[in-house]
Amino acid sequence: MRMAAAVATGLVLLAGCGGAGGGKDGDGKGDGAGKGERPGGPARGASATTHLKNIPDVGTALRSRIPADSGQVVAVYGKGVDSADATVVLYDKGAKGWDRDSSWTAHNGRRGWTADHHEGDKRSPVGVFSLTDAGGVLQDPGAKLPYTHSSAFTPPSYWAKSTRHDFDYVVAINYNRVKGTSPLDPSRPQGQSKGGGVWLHLDHGSGTSACVSIPKSGMRALLRALDPARHPVVVMGDRAHLAA
Repeated sequence: MRMAAAVATGLVLLAGCGGAGGGKDGDGKGDGAGKGERPGGPARGASATTHLKNIPDVGTALRSRIPADSGQVVAVYGKGVDSADATVVLYDKGAKGWDRDSSWTAHNGRRGWTADHHEGDKRSPVGVFSLTDAGGVLQDPGAKLPYTHSSAFTPPSYWAKSTRHDFDYVVAINYNRVKGTSPLDPSRPQGQSKGGGVWLHLDHGSGTSACVSIPKSGMRALLRALDPARHPVVVMGDRAHLAA
């Protein structure tokens, strides 16, 4: 039943992915590829990135919203409030603190970030959001999160050619959606004006409508790593908002 509902609503929802409400998520007019900044320190294995007390560069405002039982954090470090460039870092919590796992260059909304996201503003919402559901055009690559495999994720034919594979893999960001449902579920608990359909998905080299995009290898890695038993969340925003 869940799959049937997802397929039936898929094409309608895709038109609003990233809260665009009919916009073209990633139409190739963003700010361009990121520069691979590495907030949080050097690669995993160096002492500066293991057994951290807190997620680097995240201030008390957002840190206090990370649930105590969360053992995985996907941190999205936006380059600037009006920039589409970002870096995504996966952190795992162990007995001695947070360890940096992997990082990827990324993109966010083509107009940057906002603490008051609305449909069509082309900005990604700042905040802490749980990650409970995944899916995509391609078959499940070994995800631990519930995975909806459906052709209904395929972007409309009128979208830019560069976006054709954006939704091969997605993880729904629980902003204005019903968690525990397929990413294709069109429900908007806070109302349509607050946008929705904000996902982690494949990168096409420029900004999105509101989603966060990373390379295909990164999406596969995240899908295989994110474990519902560890209550994963995403902490996302530009550097100024994150540090507050």
